[in-house]
Amino acid sequence: MNIIGRRRWWFLISLLIIVPGTFSLLKWGLKTGIEFTGGQVMEVTSSASPDTLRPIFAEAKVDDVTIVSSGTNKYTIRYRQTEGSDTTTTAASLKGSLSAIGAETTSFESIGPSVSRDITRNAMISVALASLVIVAFVAVAFRNTPPPVSPLSFGVTAVIALLHDTLALVGIFSLLGHFAGVEVDSLFVTAVLTVIGFSVHDTIVVYDRIRENLKRSPGEFAVVVNDSIIETLGRSLGTSLTVLLTLFALFLFGGETIHYFVLALLVGVFLGTFSSILNAAPMLVVWHNQKLRRIAKKAARPAKSKVATKKLKKT
Repeated sequence: MNIIGRRRWWFLISLLIIVPGTFSLLKWGLKTGIEFTGGQVMEVTSSASPDTLRPIFAEAKVDDVTIVSSGTNKYTIRYRQTEGSDTTTTAASLKGSLSAIGAETTSFESIGPSVSRDITRNAMISVALASLVIVAFVAVAFRNTPPPVSPLSFGVTAVIALLHDTLALVGIFSLLGHFAGVEVDSLFVTAVLTVIGFSVHDTIVVYDRIRENLKRSPGEFAVVVNDSIIETLGRSLGTSLTVLLTLFALFLFGGETIHYFVLALLVGVFLGTFSSILNAAPMLVVWHNQKLRRIAKKAARPAKSKVATKKLKKT
């Protein structure tokens, strides 16, 4: 099985996954929930269906209404206050309309934009810090790798792989937000950070086998990497399949509250498995080949200069 020899195909598949999502992010962005944009959350107990509750909010002229079942006869309703209207007055009007059909409002919360800014900033800082720490940690952990393999290459390519997973996941949810109205919230941030951890963990398993094989039987780097991928393939696929089956069960039966959170994990774990096996290690080979070319060019320069000097002396 020549995985490394087909690395251009794997990179092409990654581009086909990333490019549409990136285009969507640049053109439409993410459809953010009220944790990011600000809004109101109302907990309601009612035997009525969401189709019965929705017209009440339409009459109140509020925006971005989402009604999610949170238990038997319980609903979590999120909406965004229309600009210029009074939050308290609108909430009181909604409670009265809901009470008229036998629905009881058990809680009400208004989330301001200051909270939204904090969540956005902290999410970006978390991803940036995680990437820097991973590069440093992996580079130190692989410092004993036999030369001329660079320990830094392990850290950088691992982060490129996890950024691939993050960008692809966010891009897919941008497309889902534009075409299917799927919103991202604070749970989505949790899912992205979880996927980052899973992706790096799976990548490190492959990298560790590469290092051990280089120590035991050093040879052509691409061959060693390919053999290491094949040796760890069963473990990687078995671990990922177990996680995916569990997440799939949660996706089907876990309820609407965590529906898109689990979907994000499903997509992210699949992408993480793909990148760990078919992107991270092949990128390591590309890095190594580029380094050997630079070394060869530097070695060739003095040789050329010596030949030129000899010719000048002869003349």
